[in-house]
Amino acid sequence: MISIALAKGRLAKDGLELFKSIGIDCPDYSTKSRKLIFFSSDERYKFIMVKPSDVPIYVERGAADIGIVGKDTLLEEGKDVYELLDLKFASCKMSVAGFPDEKKRSITNNNIRVATKYPNIARSFFSQRKEMVEIIKLNGSVELGPIIGLSDIIVDIVESGKTLKENGLVVIEDICPITARLIVNRVSLKIKRGRIEDIIKSLEKSLEEKYDD
Repeated sequence: MISIALAKGRLAKDGLELFKSIGIDCPDYSTKSRKLIFFSSDERYKFIMVKPSDVPIYVERGAADIGIVGKDTLLEEGKDVYELLDLKFASCKMSVAGFPDEKKRSITNNNIRVATKYPNIARSFFSQRKEMVEIIKLNGSVELGPIIGLSDIIVDIVESGKTLKENGLVVIEDICPITARLIVNRVSLKIKRGRIEDIIKSLEKSLEEKYDD
């Protein structure tokens, strides 16, 4: 059996639709269900619903052979897995944002406070530019950081930009594009190579047909 870890929510829904396009269906799955494990109709595939940040852990540890997860999570968690496909959905970007005045002030100044859910991504970004910043890890709405004076800027995922706009913030600089990625356990790719390679080739073909139209 091939086990597949999916991030709960939109990634799971889009991921299952993609697998269905290559003949791997999961008829029992429902967004309303509280079940955490589902099986394909032929019972050759097991789908495990987990928290997004846990997907790389399940795959790295071998609890899942394959996973679908956002590039943001891969960058933040830094787990030892193979990243084999850009699945192209769940597209957004990781950006630096703040009040419009921050665009006029160089963020190379020292003592800039950065609120973020992604401390590793933020630290790496500013470190590569040799910029000294104070990283403030938040778990909730990071947009509050500049509004209440906790931080000067934020690093966060931006999709439509609506939330930023409604809170008086703007994108100062983009860090990198983000999409869903297919990851594979290193050992699984060796011992289940044939089946996993077949899945990857089928997914590649499905993605080409979908996005080349």
